[in-house]
Amino acid sequence: MAKKRANGEGNIRKRPDGRWEGRYTAGYDPQTGKRIIKNVLGKTQAEVKAKLAKALEDSKELDIVRTDEYTVSEWLRLWYELYAEPNVRPTTAASYRRNIELHVIPHIGDIKLNRLTSRELQKFYKDLLENGRLREAQKEKNPGLSNSTVRGIHMMLHNALDRAVRERLILRNPTEDCIIPKLEKKEMKILHPEDIKAYLASADLRGVLPMFYLELVSGVRK
Repeated sequence: MAKKRANGEGNIRKRPDGRWEGRYTAGYDPQTGKRIIKNVLGKTQAEVKAKLAKALEDSKELDIVRTDEYTVSEWLRLWYELYAEPNVRPTTAASYRRNIELHVIPHIGDIKLNRLTSRELQKFYKDLLENGRLREAQKEKNPGLSNSTVRGIHMMLHNALDRAVRERLILRNPTEDCIIPKLEKKEMKILHPEDIKAYLASADLRGVLPMFYLELVSGVRK
C-alpha cells in the first residue's frame, strides 16, 4: 500500500506555459480518503516557493474539507438560522433577515465565502450609499441608504464572518479592513418657549399634564 503523503508536503514544477506551479496536500476527504490537492502559481520559482510555504501554513489553520463548501449567501442564511435569530431580539432578527435577502445576497451572495475580499465589501458599501434604496418613491428623494443603515449591515456581516473564522472556514474576517461610513450628526430640534407653553396648556386641559411634562423635560420615549 502506498504511503500517504503527509499534510504539508508539496512540490514545485515548471509548467509548459512557462509559469511555475506549487502543488500540496491540504488534507484528506473524510468520505473517500482521497487527498485534497491545492496549487499556487507564479512567474518565478522563488515566488511560488514563498506562496507554497504560506499556503501550507494556512492549510493548518483551516478546515480544508469545508472551506469551499459555502457561498456568501449560503453561509449568511445558515448563520442567521443557527446563531442570529435564536439569540437576538425579534426586531433585530427581522432587520438582519431583510438586509441579508434584499441587500447582501443580490450584490455579493454568489461569491465563494473563502474568496470574499475587503475590496468587494468596500465596493458593496459604496453601492449601498449611492443607490441602495429599493422603493422607487424613496429613490426619487434620496437613492442611497443612510450611513447608519450601511454601518448596521457592516456590523451584521462582521458578526457572521467572525463566526466563519471561528469555524475555520476562512483565515481572517475581511470586514476588518473596511472603512465604514461615519455616523451622521443631526441637529437637535427643540420647541420654542411659546410652543412649550401651548403644549403644556393643551396637556393640562386633557388631564395628562404630569405625563407630558415628564416627557418634555426628560426626553424619555415609550
